[in-house]
Amino acid sequence: MSPGRNGRVHLRGLSTAVPPTELPQAAVRDVFAAQPGLNRLAQRIITTSFDVSGIERRYTALAELTFDARDEEPVFFDNGSGELLLPGTKARNEIYATEATKLYLEAARRAISATPGVEASDITHVVTVSCTGFYAPGPDYMLVRELGLGPAVQRYHLGFMGCYASLPALRTAAQFCTADADAVVLVVSVELCTLHLRSSNDPDTIVASSLFADGAGAGIVTARPPEDGERSFVLDRFETRITPVGEGDMAWKIGDHGFEMVLSNAVPAIIDDHITGALEPLLAPDADLAEALATDAAGDHVAHWAIHPGGRSILDKVEARLSLSEEQLRPARETLRDFGNMSSATVLFVLRNILDREAAADGDRVAAMAFGPGLTVESALMTVEG
Repeated sequence: MSPGRNGRVHLRGLSTAVPPTELPQAAVRDVFAAQPGLNRLAQRIITTSFDVSGIERRYTALAELTFDARDEEPVFFDNGSGELLLPGTKARNEIYATEATKLYLEAARRAISATPGVEASDITHVVTVSCTGFYAPGPDYMLVRELGLGPAVQRYHLGFMGCYASLPALRTAAQFCTADADAVVLVVSVELCTLHLRSSNDPDTIVASSLFADGAGAGIVTARPPEDGERSFVLDRFETRITPVGEGDMAWKIGDHGFEMVLSNAVPAIIDDHITGALEPLLAPDADLAEALATDAAGDHVAHWAIHPGGRSILDKVEARLSLSEEQLRPARETLRDFGNMSSATVLFVLRNILDREAAADGDRVAAMAFGPGLTVESALMTVEG
């Protein structure tokens, strides 16, 4: 990647947001386990999946997913009977259009406010990310209109890519800044995964129901250097790889009753087999890092690891395969524990966790990785600044 005006492209103002309704994991488990029509195997899978998920709480844009008294007719959850309902895809997507817009705006405003010297009027490009809903004019348009951005702002939406999509979004933003040193790119990812949860006897659907949550992440990508005392990431380089197997083990399809996630129990093993090969092109330009990866010592040379917590077992496999320390996986595990899997937004939460740590020092290297349908592995190498 060619240098920007100051020689580097930065991710600044990294911010996160979640909707207000909290879902305690144990309470959600009990609701799913009590649904009518479940066979005994499904009930056992629900208990196991929820209890070993590594999640304590998640957040949802669906305010009705509580036992609080409500006057409105239930759409997703009848809290009187405790039954999960089965609304159609249209009903789910209409809620997405309303609730996702709120989170896009909240996360974007936070990112702009957290970036010293950058105003909304400075933004030249907007890149939005989501795989959990569609509408047009879309979130990119809503950000321009509601934030008062210029009418000539260039807008791009990365849709339906899955959990890895925030890294291509950052790469795209960095490429804009490389091509134009004056570019200021607002990147926002919003996922409302809980819109698509449902009761089922299917093991893949049950696992997805035990993991997915709602959240948003945003940041400003620019060649403008950070101000004194500001904490940011330098975006060094990006890579993408498709594993030779796994196309059918992680998938995202549109059904009559929402979007349908395929997340097979083979995914952790596939990542275990191919993560080293996926990292090789990212680390190859640096001889020391390439040698460290080849000798299972990458964790000694890259201080922080922003691994997308697709699930507890995925993090266990990554930690063991790359010989990482418990501390190096703590940001990912804490994100999973406190927020669940928010699809593409999740890796931004992990990066924010790393940046907030006293142990993250100026000049520390950071390796970010996220996994999605394909099976696709997206990676990025960053440097802490500030």
